[in-house]
Amino acid sequence: MKKFSKQKTTIIVVLLLILVFLGLGMYWFINRNQAQEKADDKRNEQVSTKKVKNLNRSHVLIVYFSRSGQNYPGVNLKRGNTARIADEIKKVTGAQTFEIKPRVAYPKSYDKTVSQAEREQKNKARPKIKGELPKVSKYDTIFLGYPIWWDDIPMIVRTFMDQVDLNNKTIIPFSTNASSGWGKSLNTIHSVFPKAKLKKGFEIKGENAASAKAKVDSWLHDLGY
Repeated sequence: MKKFSKQKTTIIVVLLLILVFLGLGMYWFINRNQAQEKADDKRNEQVSTKKVKNLNRSHVLIVYFSRSGQNYPGVNLKRGNTARIADEIKKVTGAQTFEIKPRVAYPKSYDKTVSQAEREQKNKARPKIKGELPKVSKYDTIFLGYPIWWDDIPMIVRTFMDQVDLNNKTIIPFSTNASSGWGKSLNTIHSVFPKAKLKKGFEIKGENAASAKAKVDSWLHDLGY
């Protein structure tokens, strides 16, 4: 009788061990599958995000006007301040660019350019742009860059704005200035394109444009680039 009882106990212990090992095996198998599923989901999400970003970038255009030469405060620029910001935006986003160039260049002299800009604004002039304009219908998002002249957008940029339709598009402004901030420029954009979505822009003093990389990158990161 004792012998039978020992055998019974042994069988029970063996069965319990088998159940324990089976349980551990099932636990390991389930956890491994869950971990694999999470890894696959994360990888698919990263691929999907990358595709979306690439798709978005292919529908982004950087349009800007910038002036080189003598500039405030008494420096001579080979590359204009606004152009420097545009260069960094292009580097980060990989977007296409279009530089607004006047058919007749502005004077190299800072003072002469200031006087000409004032006359253009008073006369509501529309200086002619050199070359063909981009087909903005291909793009969903437009980065629009300009210096602030007499508290507003330069009239050469107004020429561009008059000749394209940016309504129902996303406009992201960026600007350089002496000390006036945005001036009236954001109101001007809204008045010309009331149906456009105006996103948070970037403005900086022109004299700080050369060292603005970190600030530009942070701004673009907040926008999702």
